[in-house]
Amino acid sequence: MGPHPAVAAIRLAVRRVLHDILTDHGCALDAPGRTRRAPGQDAPAERPPSPLVLVACSGGADSMALASALAFEAPRLGIRAGGVTVDHGLQAGSDLRADEVVLRLRGLGLDPAESVTVRVGREGGPEAAARDARYAALDAAAERHGAAAVLLGHTRDDQAETVLLGLARGSGIRSLSGMAAVSGAGGRYRRPFLHIDRQTARKACMVQSLPVWDDPHNADPAYTRSRLRHEGLPALEKALGKGVVEALARTARLSRDDADALDAWAGQAEASVRDAAGLLECAKLYALPAAVRRRILRRAAIEAGAPAGSLFARHIEEVDRLITGWRGQKAINLPGKVVARRQGGRLVIRQG
Repeated sequence: MGPHPAVAAIRLAVRRVLHDILTDHGCALDAPGRTRRAPGQDAPAERPPSPLVLVACSGGADSMALASALAFEAPRLGIRAGGVTVDHGLQAGSDLRADEVVLRLRGLGLDPAESVTVRVGREGGPEAAARDARYAALDAAAERHGAAAVLLGHTRDDQAETVLLGLARGSGIRSLSGMAAVSGAGGRYRRPFLHIDRQTARKACMVQSLPVWDDPHNADPAYTRSRLRHEGLPALEKALGKGVVEALARTARLSRDDADALDAWAGQAEASVRDAAGLLECAKLYALPAAVRRRILRRAAIEAGAPAGSLFARHIEEVDRLITGWRGQKAINLPGKVVARRQGGRLVIRQG
């Protein structure tokens, strides 16, 4: 008799991602528990060490389900599996909770399994600051252990929430594309559960008798995502019927495909709109579709030193008007002390 459907679903999702990781790192499956070099690559004198994959685990249902699936699937593919939990220090007893999570990870057979304490700043608000601190800690852990990838437990429900938050910001199609299945430098972060709903992950924990921790912040109305989860999405489902979460997740996939295509177009077009000195020519920019032109402008602003996280659509629209609505405007001030101005038919973007 096979595993419960929920357990089978999470294991299959993780298995597929682990296959991708092996392929990306030049290995192919040979037999259960063994790997071989991919076709076309010379075999080394000695068998290379098995890749290490870490799971980021808060102790919640989503990440515990992910940890259990990784612990089950990794040994069958010759992959080492470990886990990291991040203690944000935002709640009393968070250090004890982190220690408990480490014990649970070790109980699943994950090694290494460790807790990392971070200091959460204030820049960008509490949610953004905690996220920045968490990813910095995960990056450091991956570097320290030489991990091939870090698995994250974001589900289809998380994706739907991210799409709605992007829609509320009005930041364009890239915001609507939600979270990528693969992200980070070198594809470090992998999200196996983006096609799995939150209830499936929780059910998988329940049938495996895995203890889970429900973060009180997830139910705190002081946080935007919490209000969206407990008030916004239920209201949408009541008004529009079931299937809203799935539809929003599908919107993310379609939007990401479109955004990736436009990014590629902008990358190819950029060289054609620069003069011999590398300055952007306004007339040639004007001839491009707005979606392509604004991507070039955004990339130029970031290269000049504007922080990507602080560069919003309204900033790019103001710079765009130097091209499409030129009336002798003054220079545009951008985040990071970057200034954009039009000079002699050229667009100059640099730190002022």
